[in-house]
Amino acid sequence: MQNIQPRSIQVHPSDNVAIVVNEGGLPAGTVFESGLVLKEGVPEAHKVALTAIPKGAAVIRYGVVIGRAVREIPAGSWVHEGILTLPQAPALDQLPSPREDQQFLPPLEGFTFEGYVNDDGTVGTKNILGISTTVQCVSATVEYAVKKIKAELLPYYSNVDDVIAITHPYGCGIAIDAPGAEIPIRTLRNLSLNPNLGGAPMVVSLGCEKLQPSRMLPSDTLPVLTTQSYVVRLQDEEHRGFGDMVQAIMSMAEERLRKLNQRRRVTRPASDLIVGLQCGGSDAFSGVTANPAVGYAADLLVRAGATVMFSEVTEVRDAVDLLTSRAASKEIADGLAREMEWYDRYLQQGAVDRSANPSPGNKSGGLTNIVEKALGSIVKSGTSPIRGVFGPGERVTTKGLVFAATPASDFVCGTLQLAASMNMHVFTTGRGTPYGLAMVPVIKVASRTALAERWFDLIDVDAGTIATGKATIQEVGEEIFRLILDVASGRKQTCADRWGLHNEFALFNPAPIT
Repeated sequence: MQNIQPRSIQVHPSDNVAIVVNEGGLPAGTVFESGLVLKEGVPEAHKVALTAIPKGAAVIRYGVVIGRAVREIPAGSWVHEGILTLPQAPALDQLPSPREDQQFLPPLEGFTFEGYVNDDGTVGTKNILGISTTVQCVSATVEYAVKKIKAELLPYYSNVDDVIAITHPYGCGIAIDAPGAEIPIRTLRNLSLNPNLGGAPMVVSLGCEKLQPSRMLPSDTLPVLTTQSYVVRLQDEEHRGFGDMVQAIMSMAEERLRKLNQRRRVTRPASDLIVGLQCGGSDAFSGVTANPAVGYAADLLVRAGATVMFSEVTEVRDAVDLLTSRAASKEIADGLAREMEWYDRYLQQGAVDRSANPSPGNKSGGLTNIVEKALGSIVKSGTSPIRGVFGPGERVTTKGLVFAATPASDFVCGTLQLAASMNMHVFTTGRGTPYGLAMVPVIKVASRTALAERWFDLIDVDAGTIATGKATIQEVGEEIFRLILDVASGRKQTCADRWGLHNEFALFNPAPIT
């Protein structure tokens, strides 16, 4: 009946479902090598029941209950959202304690990259002039000035990679002292201090906004600055007309360009890398190909002394019980529970719950619910002990594997990881997204070979070879690790940077707008 070999992936021996590997899915009547016969067509990446599952019985994937059958599910049936109930999230007051027998892999010595050293000791993988803003009112002016800087000044400073404006819809018309308002403020502060911006902020202010420059960048947070002021206020009386405002921004920028242009890449240990991990447009392959390969690379980075951060609270919440046992201390385990609890309350205030994730695209890609998505998401954290937990917008100050709390929304997460001091980004996708950030290189890893081939000029690594048996998780993980070092050194360019695909910053603001 068929000329193709039907293939499926069962992740754990106790799983009673497997996902269909074949591109385009498989029709009813397909016979697997095991003798299993499909009772109905099953789309690619979607689940098929390996045995009969009685009504009310557990549906198991990754060795974990992802739901319960609302009716009897015969063997060979398509298992999807409509026939499963959503399990309860793990109780935060009953999470496992840190294991005392955690395995510490031997350190990796001798791995380096070529980076830009900043006065504060951080190291950049890019050499960028960043111009921050305190309020949305100045965004259009700053963007106009940045276009002129790129056209008229940047060509004379060949060692500077780019000029970017850190614009946002914040700064006034807000409850600036409300609970939660500290999150966008510290995010903007720490974006200005990202290692790839040379560690020296420049700010454009209107003058009358609630978020004054001194509040966004208190003097005790600033690195050593040039003798020139690091702030331009558009309402200052010295500016007579729009032309004066733009010229003031350009003059401030040129002084900084001169200093950035003197910088050169130098050999640095891999321990200076701060790598953010994220997934977007995930599918059911993400948790068995791309994310495990990234997890393997994460372990290599940790062994080399680097900082690796994973995030996305809603994609950790339903698997947090698998993470607290990996915490390096009880305080860190408590920190994980604290961030989960804060986000539970945040969702409740908005009259939604964790079932709002996954997206329609995730479901089309075979992810039934947030439990299944979370189990596939956390594997990109690898196996290393968790050394720290940081709140949204906080700078990460710990080496090793850390959890940086963020929403799961791609660009909100990316923005918060930039604020956390990320200087390299690895992004996995199953459905595909042209996601990119101007401030750091973004390595995109496809969970399926079909996506990597169709988006050949947008995907950097094809992890779909793991599903087809052409490569192992270890081989793809090592490929990602080597690519991180090459991209961080400027030896290779990501697809997003080649096309200049750089999306806008997206602040997380849980406080009221007035």
